[in-house]
Amino acid sequence: MTKQNMLRKELENAGLSKNEAKIYLAALELGETNISRIAKKALIKRTTAYLAVESLKTKGLINTFKKKNKTVFFAEDPRMIQEKMAERKNAIDRIMPELLAVTNVLDKKPAIHYFEGKDGIKELFKDILKYPNQEVLEWYSQAYAEDFEEEFFSKYFTPKRVAKKIWVRAILPDHAIIRKLAAQNEKQLRQAKLLDREKYNIKIEINIYGNNKVSIISFQEEIGLIIESQKIHDSLKNIFELMWEFIPAQKNTP
Repeated sequence: MTKQNMLRKELENAGLSKNEAKIYLAALELGETNISRIAKKALIKRTTAYLAVESLKTKGLINTFKKKNKTVFFAEDPRMIQEKMAERKNAIDRIMPELLAVTNVLDKKPAIHYFEGKDGIKELFKDILKYPNQEVLEWYSQAYAEDFEEEFFSKYFTPKRVAKKIWVRAILPDHAIIRKLAAQNEKQLRQAKLLDREKYNIKIEINIYGNNKVSIISFQEEIGLIIESQKIHDSLKNIFELMWEFIPAQKNTP
């Protein structure tokens, strides 16, 4: 991915549309200029460029002035994006208690979110990172390394989890890959208990986290679910605690 494409993608992540991101980058690079040059630089039709510019003007990211009876366009300071995002976050923070109060009074069925493909599974795991200073209870196997991208966990997910002080208690099969992982338990804020892999032969991962969430992942099939249900969460948590209690403590040691 080129630097230009990377910047455009990040601007899209910040809330701009694809065309808005292209136009803003083009205007930022050109400085004071006209709409034709911006459209040409962004590789966008002029009529489409006008629409994107008008939208960016309402967001305070592009401005205009008259020079010799011609309209000149220029991009505002990129730090404006940061300021706008901070303002948006502050606005949401102010009304969050009211939004949550509305949610609590709704009689809703448990929500089920479906994820597909490697990128989908990564998004599923990122949901766990939304709950800092909590504990995750896990059943999992060596499939995370055999059928998925182990590097995602070692270089992204686990460091982020540790930074957010999200502790893990895990029940795992006694396997060479797992023992290698368990050697880093203390550093990675993890407690683990190992079971005979002939008896504990699961191919999926189950995570119990947050206040009411359970995720189920099949790495080989590249599918996953997040279930938001208090009853399912609490019931599986109880099953996990019973298993944890009866697995001998010496199984912790790799």
